[in-house]
Amino acid sequence: MPEPFSVLLPVYRGDDAGFFERAITSVTRDQELRPHELVVVVDGPVPDPIAAVLRRAEAGELTAGVPVRAVALPTNVGLAGALEAGLAACRHEVVARADADDVSLPQRFARQVPLMADVDLLSSAVVEFEADEAQHGLQRAWPADPEEIARLARLADPFNHPSVVYRRSAVAAAGGYQHLARLEDYWLFVRMLHAGARVTNVAEPLVLYRVGAGAYRRRGGWELFRSELVLQGRMLRLGFTTPAQFARNLVVRGLWRFVPPALRRPAYAAFTRWRDA
Repeated sequence: MPEPFSVLLPVYRGDDAGFFERAITSVTRDQELRPHELVVVVDGPVPDPIAAVLRRAEAGELTAGVPVRAVALPTNVGLAGALEAGLAACRHEVVARADADDVSLPQRFARQVPLMADVDLLSSAVVEFEADEAQHGLQRAWPADPEEIARLARLADPFNHPSVVYRRSAVAAAGGYQHLARLEDYWLFVRMLHAGARVTNVAEPLVLYRVGAGAYRRRGGWELFRSELVLQGRMLRLGFTTPAQFARNLVVRGLWRFVPPALRRPAYAAFTRWRDA
C-alpha cells in the first residue's frame, strides 16, 4: 500500500474562488487515490467568495470525506512563508503540492505516490490550458533520469512545481522554502539536489496548468530579473554551478526575462521542441 500523504495547497486574496474550488475537488473527490488530508494555507485575509469555498471544503461538501485543515496566516507572507507554515502543519511525511488555480487529473496520486517509496522528490509533466479543461495547449515535461535532471538543473528548473510530491524530511534537510520572488521552488530543488535527494519525474501529464491572461507576462520583467541574479549567485556560491555556467545562465536566463510577452510563449514552445528532439 502507498504511504499516507498530505496535499498542501496555498491560497491568497488574488486567487479566483471558482478556480480554488475546482483545485480542491480535483485533489480530493476526483482522485483515484485520495489523500489522507488536505492542508490549505490561507496566506493573509481573503475575500468572502474564497472564504466561503474554504468553509464548504472544511464541512466536507467538496472533498468526499478527505479531511481539510486550514492554516490561517494573519498577514500575507508570500509563497515561501505560506508553504513553510503548511509543511509544519502536514501530518504525513509524503506531501503533494497543489496550486489554487490548477487541476490535478484523477490518476495523479495513484501514479505518483507509490513511486515515493524510492525517491524524495518527483514531479510530472503538465499541460497548459486556458478556460476549457478539454482544450489543451503546450505540454511541459522534464527527464526522469536523475543524472539528466541534475544536468538540466544547472540551467533550468527540472521539476514542475504544481505537480511536485516530496518528503518533508528531505525538504527540511535542504533548508526548506526560502523567499526568492517567483523562484522559491527552483532554489529549493537546487538545494535538495545538492544535498543528495533521490529524484525522478513522471513523463505522463498529471496536472492541467492554468495559463490565463498575463501568465507569460509574469515570467519576465525587472523583479524576476533581480530574483534571477540572486538565484544564480546563490547557485554559484553553493558550488552547484561553475563560473562558466553562472555566466551562461546570466546571459540566457537573464535575457529571457526581457523577451516581449507576446513572444514568450512561442519561444518557450520552440525551446521545448528543441530540448525534446
